[in-house]
Amino acid sequence: MQTTPLSPEDPTELGGFELLGRIGHGGMGQVYLGESPGGEPAAVKVIKSSVVDSEARLRFAQEIEVLKTIWGPRIAAFLDADPEAERPWLATEYVDGPDLRKHITTHGPLPHVLVASLGATLAEALAAVHKQGLVHRDLKPANVLLGPNGPKIIDFGLAVFMEASATLTAPNTVMGTPTCMAPEQANGIKPLTAPVDVYALGAVLLYSATGHYPYGADNIHVLFHMITDEAKAPDLTAAPEPLVPLLTSMLSYAPGDRPTLSEVVQRCRAVIEAEGLKVAQARRRLTTYTAPSAPPPAPDAAGLAEEPTRPMPHGPAVPAPTLPLPQPSVPPDDPSAAYTPTLKAEPADETPTPGPDMRAPRERATRRPAAPAPLRHSAQARKVAQQLRETYAQRAKF
Repeated sequence: MQTTPLSPEDPTELGGFELLGRIGHGGMGQVYLGESPGGEPAAVKVIKSSVVDSEARLRFAQEIEVLKTIWGPRIAAFLDADPEAERPWLATEYVDGPDLRKHITTHGPLPHVLVASLGATLAEALAAVHKQGLVHRDLKPANVLLGPNGPKIIDFGLAVFMEASATLTAPNTVMGTPTCMAPEQANGIKPLTAPVDVYALGAVLLYSATGHYPYGADNIHVLFHMITDEAKAPDLTAAPEPLVPLLTSMLSYAPGDRPTLSEVVQRCRAVIEAEGLKVAQARRRLTTYTAPSAPPPAPDAAGLAEEPTRPMPHGPAVPAPTLPLPQPSVPPDDPSAAYTPTLKAEPADETPTPGPDMRAPRERATRRPAAPAPLRHSAQARKVAQQLRETYAQRAKF
């Protein structure tokens, strides 16, 4: 995730967290890259001085209480907070990677199998949130971070308890992101329930597969009218054929016509398995494809991308020739036989390196000197051996 330097008016420490740089901002506050006294990286959200009033503090305190109840491997974890501080702040797990919106803007839509993998992963995460009696209600591409261990959901600032009949939101006030907002949410219907997140997830998956949302308009009033018009079907232009039935049902106007999150997981699995892959394989490919350490490779004819190799641990990247891997004997109808990873030279990382005090904590350590050439060749040999093992594991029948 790109970090920019602190400005003169920014704090350098909050609640024991050293602030290292800016990583984002929103309507109510600024988000910083922080580090705990023990060296744990964190995303520290601070409310702007200009909006610190009693209502903002109440809403922020509500966000903190909600985060304390949410847990799961695909949810950015709550670390600490102080809503009573002069500048209220909240620290959560730092996910080192771009958000989904930035990835799609930079690299284009994902192959449909990876969209299905993303759908299964996020649907399972949202189902866990719903079991805790909550709805996210503001799921969007910018709230999905693509970290080195897979996607994670962030920003539960608008989350509400499903059984609540009222929140801090004033009557007839609609809060959320219009591009991913369900019709009942746009109409101001309360309380909001689980199908709101199903619709938003459908919008996120459509954006991941096509680069556009269900409805588009330059004027927000026109956009709200399109979303709330039952006769206006969502725009599924360029959506991959295997995903169209699922997206159509997730983006249904009536909440009762949308699938449950459990059904979304199963239908995403079916799309993945139709390509001859296991769900775990597709998850690994999604993580590799979106890894922040390397740009994603181009998809092949089947819409699947070859898993890129990682950069050398020491010294500059060394171009390596493309090496054919030995082909084990497989039946002609084995769909996994079509996947043959190769080793390719990796392009240089064009992302500018931040200053020493702005780097993520693990990057601020003194770098080891580059290893001599023989060690680089040895590392390359180990990498070939590792990829051979991975290829065999993918093709094994057990």
